[in-house]
Amino acid sequence: MADEGEMANVVEEMDEDFYNSVDDGEAELDDSDMLTKVTDTTAAQARRGKDIQGIPWDRLNITREKYRKTRVEQYKNYENIPSSGEIIDKECKQMEKGGNYYEFQHNTRLVKPTILHFQLRNLVWATSKHDVYLMSNYSVVHWSSLSCNLSEVVNFSGHVAPSEKLPGSLLEGFTQTQISTLAVKNRLLVAGGFQGELTCKRLDRRGVSFCTRTTYDENSITNAVDIYNSSSGGVHFMASNNDCGIRIFDVERFQPLHHFCFLWPVNHTSMSPDGKLMTVVGDHLDGLLVDSQNGKTVSSLVGHRDFSFASAWHPDGHTFATGNQDKTCRVWDTRNLSSPIAVLKGNLGAARSIRFSSDGQFMAVAEPADFVHIYSTKMDYKKRQEIDFFGEISGISLSPDDESLFIGVWDRTYASMLQYSRKHTYGYLDSCI
Repeated sequence: MADEGEMANVVEEMDEDFYNSVDDGEAELDDSDMLTKVTDTTAAQARRGKDIQGIPWDRLNITREKYRKTRVEQYKNYENIPSSGEIIDKECKQMEKGGNYYEFQHNTRLVKPTILHFQLRNLVWATSKHDVYLMSNYSVVHWSSLSCNLSEVVNFSGHVAPSEKLPGSLLEGFTQTQISTLAVKNRLLVAGGFQGELTCKRLDRRGVSFCTRTTYDENSITNAVDIYNSSSGGVHFMASNNDCGIRIFDVERFQPLHHFCFLWPVNHTSMSPDGKLMTVVGDHLDGLLVDSQNGKTVSSLVGHRDFSFASAWHPDGHTFATGNQDKTCRVWDTRNLSSPIAVLKGNLGAARSIRFSSDGQFMAVAEPADFVHIYSTKMDYKKRQEIDFFGEISGISLSPDDESLFIGVWDRTYASMLQYSRKHTYGYLDSCI
């Protein structure tokens, strides 16, 4: 993890100064209005010069530029293979900055994203341009940027048990589940736990629908879950586990369909748009392209220097990306897998989360902290927008219509939810619509 010593001292000073600076006029507001007024940053405020995270740099003994430089120099990227990032730094240059695809919309510190496992960062999921689900301590919470309302969906700190009786479901449920990964799509929420737990909740029903333990292996953490439309037309979800397994379930009755085993822990799996191929990455230098029906390897993906924890498919069904602790995201084409079509290097550390836009025009890549990069696929990934802030990233998510990008920021003081909106260039005739 990052060396947080210096940042902790800085942010404690920031927090004290920031809250002490509230004037008498603001003090007349009630508590909820006061908290919202102090902690939120709007697009209009940002345009007037306010820091998007509310950090009062003008009152600190360090400038933002100097702290950024120090942070980049001193951040410690976690590696399983020593010096994998240093090798990449020598071999690989970053793509050109200058893209401007999403603009800052809003930041709220009322939302407190959290991280339980430093390598697993898929804990933020948007279901519309206003609605986002995330982990906050033991709870899955829903944030509406439209109503500015925060509500709890499932609390895992106590006892959680299914309200439906389904074959294979653990009717006794779980107690104090530590959630390692999350997915929300098609009105379904699936949460994976540190002991191989899977908890499924339909968002349009009360209670939890299904609980199961995928494995009792000692090293059974659920590293990733993914919800997708199968080639047969139904909705499925799959879990990637540290016991070297991938398990696929049917959502209609939550019944297991496949269990594929590999030679190393699986950290992330993503399904192709047609449901025929899976990208499988884990505790190995090489990734795999796998047949989703029989689990057989179609091809190896050779090039990364460390272990991978992220993958995603482009809507075209040919292109996909893998994210690695060697600080790169590599983009591949199924029609020629001898080498990646792009090698995209980060600033600080691993590519821990990857998302393609639904229309395929953009790919967002999150580092462990401070940076999210948005690449233009039309420009062959050669141009990028760099979103720059301070704090560990719990997850990123593009809304299904691509209009919003949400970024969960974990920090002892400045934890928040950042929201960016897609930029549009409107022509003269659009004003007539």
